[in-house]
Amino acid sequence: MPGLALEPRLVETFVALLPSLFAERAAYEQSLPPPNLRPVRSGEAADSLLSEAPQSAFEDIALAHREIYALYEISQPMSTSLSAADTMARISSKLAKIVPWSSCSLFLRDPKTQSLKCAFAVGLDVPRLLNRTFSDEYSLDGWLARTGRPLVNSDPRVIFESAGLDGHTQLKSALVCPLVFNDTLIGVLAVYHVDRDRYTEGHRRLLERVAEQAGVVLHNSLVFEKTQEEALTDALTGLSNRRSIVLHLAQELSRAKRLGSRVALILLDVDDFKSINDTYGHNGGDRALSEVAVALQSVLRSYDLCARYGGDEFVLVLPNCTREAAEVRRLELQQRIQRIQLEICPETILMLGASAGVAVFPDDGTSLEALVAEADREMYKDKASRKQPGPPALDSGDTSALPELV
Repeated sequence: MPGLALEPRLVETFVALLPSLFAERAAYEQSLPPPNLRPVRSGEAADSLLSEAPQSAFEDIALAHREIYALYEISQPMSTSLSAADTMARISSKLAKIVPWSSCSLFLRDPKTQSLKCAFAVGLDVPRLLNRTFSDEYSLDGWLARTGRPLVNSDPRVIFESAGLDGHTQLKSALVCPLVFNDTLIGVLAVYHVDRDRYTEGHRRLLERVAEQAGVVLHNSLVFEKTQEEALTDALTGLSNRRSIVLHLAQELSRAKRLGSRVALILLDVDDFKSINDTYGHNGGDRALSEVAVALQSVLRSYDLCARYGGDEFVLVLPNCTREAAEVRRLELQQRIQRIQLEICPETILMLGASAGVAVFPDDGTSLEALVAEADREMYKDKASRKQPGPPALDSGDTSALPELV
């Protein structure tokens, strides 16, 4: 209703002042030299106007307002615990409102190898960069490590070639900005455009503002991802751990119930592992477990799960696998482990062996506990039938007793 939203007398005052404000603006614009006008493309970022001089005070205010609002929108995903790729997906969509791009990518720095690896890429041509690693010269000894300053309108072909790819691309200019946390380089944020020399100092300034916030949140995302990974990974072997088995098997059993399929579980135990520790120490035992982990992974399908269940026991989850197929896989795994030749100390080779048992869902149980109990019983039957003595230690010059290598 009239008179309820605004004070009527205040509105009358502003209406009375409006003609003089328009006249003041017109007089100011007439006193300026004619601007260098050009057509504006649809969807062009507001910051592109920074290169257009001169501007009126009204335009400056409108531009600053749009920039501040866009930066506020970008800062919103910063407070949530997301993966680095998910965080960048949110940031990049907001970034386009103030910094125009045809493509956007994120490179994360590995402090161990001192190299950059592409963890996010969206847009024209740059998906080829995904998971590619940059050479040491580019990531460590190049401009980024030396100066820590952005590159404006650099040649995108250099980035592609540094990642070991063909430099052919439709992209003509790149704006590349380092991501820093506590004075440490953690990555690089890059935007690209199909127009040559597309980026201005205004774009550089805005991207640096975004990078200041992104550096913090991406550091937190990496810490979050590492914590999650460590919570589900065995530190010694790099395999999944017991907690991961519980989560993974619950999903596989649920899927098997829905599809009416089978899931096989193999429990594998390293033979005479205690004597390995007693004879060669825990370092020798750790090396043996690591070799077994590598051997198991080399045999499995990409969607099978191999995990360290505890001590010298390993569990393998094989989706859509019958008992007959699981028994074949069990023998294959045991033979692969028997081919391991571990030089435990100079001129001494340690031969390994393993006992294994199979359980199949739903025939032998419908839970992790029931399946592991049945596989454990089968594994001890296998161990008794094998009746292997302690692990043989052979002089490296004597190969007569070594198993045939395939």
